[in-house]
Amino acid sequence: MHRVTQPFRVEINLPASKSEANRALILNALTGNKAQLSNLSEARDTQTMLRLLASADPTADVLDAGTTMRFLTAYFAVTGQHKLLTGTPRMCERPIGILVDALRTLGAQIECVGREGYPPLRLGGFAYSGINRLKIRGDVSSQFISALLMIAPRLPEGLTLELTGEIGSRPYIDMTLRQMAAFGVQAEADWDSRLIRVPAQAYKPVNYAVENDWSGASYWFAMVALGPEGSEITLPGLAQQSLQGDHVIVDIMARLGVHSQFTGRGFLLKKVASESRFEWDFTDCPDLAQTVAVVCAAKGIEAYFTGIESLKVKETDRVFALQTELRKFGGDLVETVPNERYEVKPMNSQFSIFNFQFSIHTYDDHRMAMAFAPLAMLTDVVIEEPGVVAKSFPRFWEEMGKIVKQDLSNAG
Repeated sequence: MHRVTQPFRVEINLPASKSEANRALILNALTGNKAQLSNLSEARDTQTMLRLLASADPTADVLDAGTTMRFLTAYFAVTGQHKLLTGTPRMCERPIGILVDALRTLGAQIECVGREGYPPLRLGGFAYSGINRLKIRGDVSSQFISALLMIAPRLPEGLTLELTGEIGSRPYIDMTLRQMAAFGVQAEADWDSRLIRVPAQAYKPVNYAVENDWSGASYWFAMVALGPEGSEITLPGLAQQSLQGDHVIVDIMARLGVHSQFTGRGFLLKKVASESRFEWDFTDCPDLAQTVAVVCAAKGIEAYFTGIESLKVKETDRVFALQTELRKFGGDLVETVPNERYEVKPMNSQFSIFNFQFSIHTYDDHRMAMAFAPLAMLTDVVIEEPGVVAKSFPRFWEEMGKIVKQDLSNAG
C-alpha cells in the first residue's frame, strides 16, 4: 500500500459483530433453531459456526476459530452429541482444560485425544451429575464462562458459577447475559460476591438482529488518528448503547486524536489533537490493544498498557508479534513489570520518510494485519498474507481501497 497523503472523506461498511453473532447462533440452536436471526456476520468464524451447527458429520473442524471451539464444546456436550472437535495446529495449542473440566463435572464425557487440556476433543455424550454449582477462574478466558452460561438453562437444576480471581473481559460476559435475556432467559449476576445464577428454563425463539462490529470499527479510528488533517470517516450501523465492550474505543481514541459523533445512523470520526501521555487497562477489551499500540507508537505518545496478558494465547502470541513488528519502525512494546505492565516505545520519528516499503508479518492473525494497515497513512507498507482478515472482516481491503482511491484522485 502506498502512503496516503491527501485528506479523505469516506463511508466504511463494517461487518456484523462475530462475537454477538456466534452467541446468537448458539442461543438459536438451543431454541431448536426456531429464532429469526438477521445481520449475521460474514466473518469466517461465524460462517464456520453456521456450517458446523448444521452438519451431521462426526468431526467438527473449527479451523482457527477460538470462540467457535469453546461454544461448540459446551453446546455439543450438553446436547449429548458424539463429536470429534478439532482445528488448526495453532488451535490445538490453545488451552481449553478449564472448560473441559467444568463440563466433565456437570456430566459430559470428554476425552482430550492428544495432550490433556487441549484439543482435539472427543465428546461421548452427557449424563447429568447432579452438580449445579461450579467454581471457575475469571482471569483466563471469558469465553469459557460464556459457554457455560449459555448452556446453563438446559441443565435440570440450572447452574451457579462462582468466579475466582480477577475477572477479565467482563463486557463479554455481560454481552452473553444480555443476549440470553433477549432470548427469554433470566439470570442473576452478583458481581460483589462473584456469583452468576441461571435457573433451569427454556429459551424462546425471537427475532434478533446482530449489531455491527465495534472491534472492526477500531481500525478506522486508527486511520483517522494517523491520517492527514481534515480526514473524516463515517461508520454506519454502530449502536450508541452497544452490547459490545469494544465500543470503549470511542473513549480511547478521544485521547489519541479522534473525535467521534453519533449521527443517529452511526458515527462520524474527525481528526483532532491528541494527548501526549496515555495509560489504559485492556483487561476488558484486549482485542483493541494491538491497534492502540500501533497508533501510540506512530504518534510518539508516551503509553503504558496493563491487562494484555491474554494476548499471549490468542491466534498467535500477540505480545511477541507486536514487539517484533514495532521494532521494524524503531518502536517497541517493553514489559516493564512481568506479565503486568508494558510501555509502548515510539517509532523512529523519521520512519515515514524512509525510501522503502515496510513489510508486516501477520502471524496468521487477522488483527495484526488490520492493526498495522493504518501505517499506510504515514509510509508505504506491505502486509504479508493479507487474506488473514477473512477471519473477522473479509471486505477490509476493499473498504480500505476507498481511502486509497480517493487519495489518488485528490493527488491527481
